[in-house]
Amino acid sequence: MRNVVPVLTVVATLIALWYAGAVALNAPWAYDKAARAEVTLTFPELVADTWSQEKPKLPAPHQVAAEMWNTTGAMIASGRPFSKRSLIYHSWITFSSTALGFLLGTALGTLLAIGIVYNRTMDMSVMPWVIASQTIPILAIAPMIIVVLNAVGISGLLPKAMISMYLSFFPVVVGMVKGLRSPSQMQLDQMRTWNASRSQTFWKLRLPSSMPYFFTSLKIAMAASLVGAIVGELPTGAVAGLGARLLAGSYYGQTIQIWSALIMAATLAAVLVGLIGLIQRITLRRMGMAA
Repeated sequence: MRNVVPVLTVVATLIALWYAGAVALNAPWAYDKAARAEVTLTFPELVADTWSQEKPKLPAPHQVAAEMWNTTGAMIASGRPFSKRSLIYHSWITFSSTALGFLLGTALGTLLAIGIVYNRTMDMSVMPWVIASQTIPILAIAPMIIVVLNAVGISGLLPKAMISMYLSFFPVVVGMVKGLRSPSQMQLDQMRTWNASRSQTFWKLRLPSSMPYFFTSLKIAMAASLVGAIVGELPTGAVAGLGARLLAGSYYGQTIQIWSALIMAATLAAVLVGLIGLIQRITLRRMGMAA
């Protein structure tokens, strides 16, 4: 309860602010309609109007919840969970590129981190490049990646996964470099007194010590990979995926559709990060690091 009550309090506060913001942002359109109809809105009528507009500037939470139910729960109940109108279908499309980009980014980031820790030249040359690579906006890189890969006949899942990989490898590199360097000098000296080789030191000391850093990096990398997958769907003109859902909503001014896709993306990210957290607790407990 000590964890639940603060979370519920913050959520309730955010929802209250959301409802108040919906009234403030949607009021001009409500007043304009009332002026054209030559009527005067009372405050309850204003609130009812701003919370029920078809294309509001800021949809109310219950409007977003209803849209999400119509595109998830209602689809499941009707036996069409993977209909093209279903957010479950669009989430699966985005998840597929997210997962592939996350795996590629994790592999690339881990290999780069090992090279940086064990090779002075890579430490002096690759690490600055890794940091500088993240200063370039992904919105500028994504179209170039799509165009170049399409020019060589690569389309579909892989280009979006490459964009996800570009965002997700960075936290893995930084976290693993920190983790592999976390053993103290005394521990490294002790390994030398045991005549341990560099590979033995890596597998028996550096890698186990890096696990807390590794899983923390994976949580950030997963969220970044999801952002990359959504961004990757925008310049491709994709017809499926949460990014395509956001793009279609922006074309036709469907703010409720946009917000429901955003909430679904946040939910997907929370589930994926929570899954990594569960794997982290199980792994560290088996390694004796639960404390």
